[in-house]
Amino acid sequence: MLKFVKNHLESITGIEIYPLISLLIFFLFFVALFWWVVTAKKDYIDTVSNLPLDNKND
Repeated sequence: MLKFVKNHLESITGIEIYPLISLLIFFLFFVALFWWVVTAKKDYIDTVSNLPLDNKND
């Protein structure tokens, strides 16, 4: 089964760019997420972390 899929994918021209694009998207997402966590304001983090404990009914 894997041999059939591998041979089929090798016959498609330009297919080798898709793993590189997906790795780049994955890497950029986690770099952006890390940057957001590092630069997040302490007040915002405290507010969001206390939301599950908030008993106010709005």
